Amino acid sequence: MFRWIIDDLKDAFEQLRKPETWIVIGLIFTFILLLYLVGRFAFRTDAILVFHHATSGYCRPLSDFAIIMLFCGMIFFFFFATLTLGELQQYFSLKERKFKNEASTALRGVMLWGGATIGMSLAALVFFNNNCT
Repeated sequence: MFRWIIDDLKDAFEQLRKPETWIVIGLIFTFILLLYLVGRFAFRTDAILVFHHATSGYCRPLSDFAIIMLFCGMIFFFFFATLTLGELQQYFSLKERKFKNEASTALRGVMLWGGATIGMSLAALVFFNNNCT
């Protein structure tokens, strides 16, 4: 009756033995860590939190242009992170099917989109680090 649950759990544990699974988990963890670090600074700029003294530091008020650029950066961060994970999945799939040329193209895409994602978050961290005390 519930044999399918046991089979699904066995399949899940089998997936955890593959290095590809841990690479994807590590990449997702890296993106979450970068989001946490940028978000920690971003909450210091919130006017309501500053007014209620709920932040641990102080940041100079942001201009409208800076707020718009950070908002657009957040949207592109999510797009680039999604593209990175998609290209990584495609790389593993093509590598498994022995399509070397296409796999190397997908790996270049992983490096491009992953680099753009990490670069955007590091740029936001530098911006907030210069703007906050």
